Amino acid sequence: MQPLLLLHGAIGASEQLNELALHLGRNFKVYTLNFSGHGGKSMPEAPFSMELFAEDVLRFIEKEQLERVSIFGYSMGGYVGLYLAKHHPEKIDNVITLATKYYWDEAVAAKEIQMMNPDKIEQKLPAFAATLQQRHAPNDWKEVLKKTTAMMTSLGAKNTLASEDYASINVPALLLLGDRDKMVSLEETTAVYKALPNAQMGMLPNTPHPIEQVDVEALSLIIDHFLLK
Repeated sequence: MQPLLLLHGAIGASEQLNELALHLGRNFKVYTLNFSGHGGKSMPEAPFSMELFAEDVLRFIEKEQLERVSIFGYSMGGYVGLYLAKHHPEKIDNVITLATKYYWDEAVAAKEIQMMNPDKIEQKLPAFAATLQQRHAPNDWKEVLKKTTAMMTSLGAKNTLASEDYASINVPALLLLGDRDKMVSLEETTAVYKALPNAQMGMLPNTPHPIEQVDVEALSLIIDHFLLK
């Protein structure tokens, strides 16, 4: 079976993709990983960045002795997948993204950072704070948010993937977006879809941004269809 690597989103962890991995395991050899500082993986001294997380993937591919992989990336994981398709196409067969935010500027970064305040999360969303604490232990979940905030600020100042970069990504790609996603716009997803030379695009009905609210069975069927065509 062909290898398929699932990548989680910002402040997330691989455990959030376990159900999807179970469904996809019917047709693929499925792998997951935690990015540096996430899901209990050791906290790096370096700042969080797409380059750092791409290196996590490359080390994983080498460790598992895989020549090439297909990637499904949720949110930030999809961005990492396309970054790898740009800079290491020899390692990537296909990229599937879901709910990935492609467009960043200072205003966008500032808006996203507002939702990353750990004190407000503790006050207004204590259950979510407890989830983050458990998800990233033994790391301090507040440090994860702090480093993620700094990464978003950097993206706002200079997008890691510029709009002109997509035209040189020839790896087959499928860009997916939920029709109720309030974080990622249809316009930015469509713009990247049109810029990619070998891309398809799909919309998931009645689907907001959080991965926990995605219809996993429907998503797995779409992934199957794309990769097994």
